[in-house]
Amino acid sequence: MTDSQLIREIKDGNVQLYNELMRRYERKILAFIFHMLKSTQMEAIAEDLCNETFYKAYRSLHSFREIEASFSTWLYTIARNTVLSELRKNKSVQVSLEQSGLTPHASFDAMPEQAMLRNEKVTMVRDAINSLPEKQRSALILREYDQMDYQEIANILGQTVSSVKSLLFRARASVKLQLDPYFSEPIFEESKG
Repeated sequence: MTDSQLIREIKDGNVQLYNELMRRYERKILAFIFHMLKSTQMEAIAEDLCNETFYKAYRSLHSFREIEASFSTWLYTIARNTVLSELRKNKSVQVSLEQSGLTPHASFDAMPEQAMLRNEKVTMVRDAINSLPEKQRSALILREYDQMDYQEIANILGQTVSSVKSLLFRARASVKLQLDPYFSEPIFEESKG
């Protein structure tokens, strides 16, 4: 059954089918919310905001019009707005990565030096993404993590496709600029004599 068919059935009174819609999108929406919250170290409330997103979507399902957007685009928009609303409420909350207690763990099979370097790189990439302005960070997460196309991202962010491309260009350039000193290979010249 497609999303459209499920929505029609739900609107006709078969509300039990909403669980199927939730099952289809819950992991993606939770991951999206989790990534949006990383910059503020508020990941602990990601599940609550995911539930709130699905509750808001259920309450507003009667107003959903498929001709304006796909269900997934509509749902991501609700998720984004829910997170932004929560962040506005908790604007003063700032926790550093060290205080969050989140540390990457390497497998026991890995060499300690390799694991440490890999964890350090992961942390640097995460910090670079988290330092981006909200719209750039959201666009990058939707494109790179959720593999959405430009039009879907534009609909979710309320932007044009060209604006999304610009946001992604600036986000990638900023991340590259921040990480270049750490990931570029040094060039050694042999000295003569």
